Amino acid sequence: MAKKVLVIDDVKSELDLLSHYLEEAGYTVTTAASGSEALEKIAFDRPDAIVTDLVMPEVTGLELCRKLKKDPDTANIPIIACTTKSRKMDQSWAKKQGVAGYVVKPCTAQQLADAVRFAVL
Repeated sequence: MAKKVLVIDDVKSELDLLSHYLEEAGYTVTTAASGSEALEKIAFDRPDAIVTDLVMPEVTGLELCRKLKKDPDTANIPIIACTTKSRKMDQSWAKKQGVAGYVVKPCTAQQLADAVRFAVL
């Protein structure tokens, strides 16, 4: 059975592209256009992994990560950041917040699929 991945991005074109990459790699993909929408979806249908942008209005990717890691029901869901933030400091901070993988946009389909595959092992 295909692993379920929730993709979160506030830019529709990015959301569509990342979803396409993961569907082509064999994952079942659901999407959310915001961190708050993602929290609602996770409450009803827990994914096997989450791919999230970090820079979003309302609930940022890192805020989402912190909320999920504090909850025992969602703490073990691997979270992959897919963001334009490319500095080592950003990556280090994200890892401290519980991010399991980090992909810098623009990314290739292979880079994203590899990050998800590695995170869900």
